[in-house]
Amino acid sequence: MMNRRVFLGSALTAVALSQTRVARAAEQKTAAQAPEPLVWPVITRQAGIRSFAGHTNTVLDIVGRIGTAPSLVIFSEGNHLMALLSEEIVGTFPMWAKTQPQYADLNLDNVVVVTMPQPIVVQMVRTGAIALGSLTLDLSRASGLYPDIVMGGPAPLQELRKLGVLEPQARYFSKNRGRALLVRKGNPLGIHDLADVARTGARVAQADAVEAGARAGNRAAIEGLIGKAAADAFFAKEVEHFPGRLGITHRDVPEMLARGYADVGLTQYHLISYWARIFPNHFELVPIAGGDRFPVQIAFGRIINPLRPRTLKAFEEFFFSRATRW
Repeated sequence: MMNRRVFLGSALTAVALSQTRVARAAEQKTAAQAPEPLVWPVITRQAGIRSFAGHTNTVLDIVGRIGTAPSLVIFSEGNHLMALLSEEIVGTFPMWAKTQPQYADLNLDNVVVVTMPQPIVVQMVRTGAIALGSLTLDLSRASGLYPDIVMGGPAPLQELRKLGVLEPQARYFSKNRGRALLVRKGNPLGIHDLADVARTGARVAQADAVEAGARAGNRAAIEGLIGKAAADAFFAKEVEHFPGRLGITHRDVPEMLARGYADVGLTQYHLISYWARIFPNHFELVPIAGGDRFPVQIAFGRIINPLRPRTLKAFEEFFFSRATRW
């Protein structure tokens, strides 16, 4: 047997080398085709300051400078961040204030905006802190990073009211277009309506309980549009877990499609429209007929005894002069 092995050695070595080359080529091809995580755009940049940008190093949920006195702090649920953080709102607010005699003296160089899922917003206010990996941020009144304004849906704002944090009155400013579907660029499965999701056996991604009842709201909307039996078929292949995450947020939905964990995403129309704009080579929006029958509303809540009352008043006046145009 030993002699046979020696005799066949050169031939087997040649075959082994050939197989190794084929395997390595296949691995390289697979690696080249493997979906990469989305690299989200950095909303604000400052000249001369080193910026860590990329999948693991980009902090997406806090915008502003930490370590210097905030001009205003807004805790937001994030659904409307593309509008709130746009040049038309946060970008224009300081210039607008300079034109108003009663606000012209305000220093508005550091408006800090925190955009998190709504239960996390409530928890941040309750505990006075949030951890970003190994970094813990103090969000108490003493730190100065305590909110002046909280924007969210009725339920989380009511929770904060019960904690004695918010004033009794909150003002609605946003009513969206309901839900839509997110598909990969080119719509490879040919999904054009809700029925196509079940027909194609598409794996569905949606935000879970960490997003303040997003899953329950989605289910109610889909059942209201196509009935319970068809909704059961729609959600039959829902992907309920995202590797590496404790929960699925709205921002994880496009990530799941990009990485191949899901085939179609279900969430708010305006979020999908935003993703399709910032990732035009990755995604497309598929509207849901009648989706606007199930809108989501967001309100503006004022903190009791805010740290920056004049700035809050200025921003509220400015904001609602613009919000009517949305």
